[in-house]
Amino acid sequence: MRSMPLMHRPPSAPTLRQRGFTLIELLVVLVIIGVLGALIVPNLFSSLDDARSTAARTDIKTLVEGLKRYKIDNQRYPSAEQGLDALVRKPTAGTPPPNWKPYLDKLPADPWGRPYQFLNPGVNGEIDVFSFGADGQPGGEGANADIGSWQ
Repeated sequence: MRSMPLMHRPPSAPTLRQRGFTLIELLVVLVIIGVLGALIVPNLFSSLDDARSTAARTDIKTLVEGLKRYKIDNQRYPSAEQGLDALVRKPTAGTPPPNWKPYLDKLPADPWGRPYQFLNPGVNGEIDVFSFGADGQPGGEGANADIGSWQ
């Protein structure tokens, strides 16, 4: 048997057909990604706001429970001057509590990184524990709404 000679191409001819994406194909893909992003991103941010509000409500419930235990032991809530800090450190301001003990390991900050607010006497109840929400200002709507123990 005789073998057939191999055909050789000149060195300048491409051995493989070069392939790639056209500019139109790239633009179409970018538009699709942009549309999907515009639809998905707002939902993610609203979910994040909902999660922060839920975390604030949970923290507030924990603080109110600590304040209730404080009142059971000391026959009164901490004064506004003593504040929520009375749950983690024995108050030195005002009338010292007779049966103080630590009621929390540490005070949480609200989900926006600010301290929770405490009023004694409260406006909405005997005491009020609240966060000013995302904007850090009283009032507001949506993510900026106040979240409090009275809700």
